[in-house]
Amino acid sequence: MAAEKFTKFEKARIIGARALQLAYGAPPLVKVPPGMINPIDLAEIEFDKGAIPITILR
Repeated sequence: MAAEKFTKFEKARIIGARALQLAYGAPPLVKVPPGMINPIDLAEIEFDKGAIPITILR
């Protein structure tokens, strides 16, 4: 689980930004489950594990 609490809007922005990076060829930060091809699903897994190096400034 992510260390901080994010609003649903922050979570959507982080996952969307990371999914775009993955779609453009960025290396995944977690082990990719077999058969996974959707960058949004992979970005959600990375978010849940707290592996995404994106911060929110409030």
